[in-house]
Amino acid sequence: MTRDTLTHFDQTGWAVAPGFFSAAEVAEMSGWIDELLARPEVPGTLWVYHQPSLLDPSRQLVQRIENFCPHHTGFDALAHQSRLQTAAGQMLRGSVFLFKEKINFKESGGAGFELHQDQQAGWSRYAPLFVTAMVCVDAATIDNGCLEMPGASPRFDRLIGEEWRPVNDGEATGLTMLPVPTQPGDAVFFDSYVPHASKANMSSGQRRVLFFTYNSQVHGDQRAAYHADKHASFPPDIERVPGAEYRFKV
Repeated sequence: MTRDTLTHFDQTGWAVAPGFFSAAEVAEMSGWIDELLARPEVPGTLWVYHQPSLLDPSRQLVQRIENFCPHHTGFDALAHQSRLQTAAGQMLRGSVFLFKEKINFKESGGAGFELHQDQQAGWSRYAPLFVTAMVCVDAATIDNGCLEMPGASPRFDRLIGEEWRPVNDGEATGLTMLPVPTQPGDAVFFDSYVPHASKANMSSGQRRVLFFTYNSQVHGDQRAAYHADKHASFPPDIERVPGAEYRFKV
């Protein structure tokens, strides 16, 4: 992690690290994602979520996979024994625990994500601040819904909206969001108060990105508590009770 990257993060709450991983490392991650997709969906293992395609609502797409590190040695090592954890520790000024991880697939026809702060998702019950590393596996472009971050803005240190819902237009007044295109191997680091969003992928290709979120060890290992709470309110599709209604909030 370069000094300039850390300085930008300290000033704004987010920073881009181009070429954080090599082409060979990205190819290995891509293969690992394929391995996970090929596995049958089984209760008690990794969490798979689906969504209808915006281009063909009769077609179900894989939206994301979560909680996969305990079920894949390669991803587990990437999260715990790599520069990702070291970089997150630099940004949080100390040792860190892995809080959660996910793969956002955003296949062709995949929906975007409304403007939100990660801390809005009830995270304050676990720790006051988190750092997420987004690793680009496929080129993320304006056409396929790359990450959008606030431009020319000082670092956010509080919620600008309420918990459990996206940021509304009134709360976003004066906030200019800029697309942040990335290439395979690039990483984007951002803390849990940075508002961010992405648009739908209406292109013909996919846009896979990895997210690894960390919290300072000062606040304890919160991974088990978080996943127990999320499973109770928003379990993976394979573990849902027939007839029950589940709604993704932020």
